[in-house]
Amino acid sequence: MKRLLAALCALAAMDASAYASDREDVTVVQVELEAGTMHEECMRVEAGQKRRYSWKSSAPVDFNIHYHRGDEVFYPVKRERMRGDGGTFTAKSAEDYCWMWTAKASAKVEGRIELK
Repeated sequence: MKRLLAALCALAAMDASAYASDREDVTVVQVELEAGTMHEECMRVEAGQKRRYSWKSSAPVDFNIHYHRGDEVFYPVKRERMRGDGGTFTAKSAEDYCWMWTAKASAKVEGRIELK
């Protein structure tokens, strides 16, 4: 019995360490937005790098991927009143990109952004 318990503990530790290393390249989004509020997940993406993303929402939200240069904002991806979206985003230039959700009504948003 002690051997079985030790083996199970070792297996759990291996799974936890593998999960932790995978998490470095994955951003999990779980947020409840009140009406009129927004949420952003921002990260550096180098030119040519790809990020796979997917998300769903309990109510329609506006979604975009954007970056700033000085006072200007650029939107490589922009969607309105969506309950979900996904795909692969490839950066044309090295920037600090933000995945942003804006709610007109209360909504729960869940999703993932991961290095591809």
